[in-house]
Amino acid sequence: MTVRSEVVARLTGRAVSGERPLSAALAEVTLDDGRVVVVKRCDAPGAARAEAAGLRWLAAAASVRVPAVHGHEEGWLVVDRVPHGRPDPEAAVRFGRDLATLHAAGAPAFGAAPPGGPVDAYIGLAPMRNEPGTDWPRWYAGQRVLPYLRRAVDEGTLRSGEAAVVERLCERLPELAGPAEPPARLHGDLWSGNVLWAADGGVRLIDPAAHGGHRETDLAMLRLFGCPCLEQVLEGYQEVAPLADGWAARVGVHQLFPLLVHAVLFGRGYAEQALAVARSAAAG
Repeated sequence: MTVRSEVVARLTGRAVSGERPLSAALAEVTLDDGRVVVVKRCDAPGAARAEAAGLRWLAAAASVRVPAVHGHEEGWLVVDRVPHGRPDPEAAVRFGRDLATLHAAGAPAFGAAPPGGPVDAYIGLAPMRNEPGTDWPRWYAGQRVLPYLRRAVDEGTLRSGEAAVVERLCERLPELAGPAEPPARLHGDLWSGNVLWAADGGVRLIDPAAHGGHRETDLAMLRLFGCPCLEQVLEGYQEVAPLADGWAARVGVHQLFPLLVHAVLFGRGYAEQALAVARSAAAG
């Protein structure tokens, strides 16, 4: 029996009848009762705990569905498999409504970690610190934009003169942020690859970087990486929780965070995109 199968047997309490690797970090494992689960290798310290806590926190909102967590231990996470379907406009409208309900479930503060989740968590492969704050513009600048900006400069991905463009935008966030809103319960890494269109006609969310934040941040990330049927998603969202006036002009402000994370992880192309977004947001 492989280490993966041993982990699955330990965390599910079931014998394993087979496994199928999907990637270096993922495998599908079949249990002796015929169910199939996904086992994920999480090498970063605390990453499995953070993801499990995030999935459970999202599930507690009883809105957008997520794979059930069977268990986790250091380095490993076991969740339900989601049989894949295809994007569908009607499913997208339902997803939008459910996403609005998820956000409305709220959080104790901006930057609040899910219950049982660590302060030092992750977004993808990048560290993400969940340090609570009460003022969104100040918190967003200090905890979600500037840490990745500084790292990009330190690693030579951005020049200090270029970084000043983003720093100036951060100084203007109080006037650019729109009306104050309460902390929303965010998925936190809501790019299209983490939105699974399931075979049962629903949507599942995977791989969260869950925390308390501004609801427009999740929506901006959906747009950044091209979510299918996005207009239908937004239609459903607006039915349940209309967005504040001017939200479309603020999309770039909210995209700075994921773009700078990607600049740190994947290099100069994303840094240039972040600069373009910062300039456009400041001009708008």
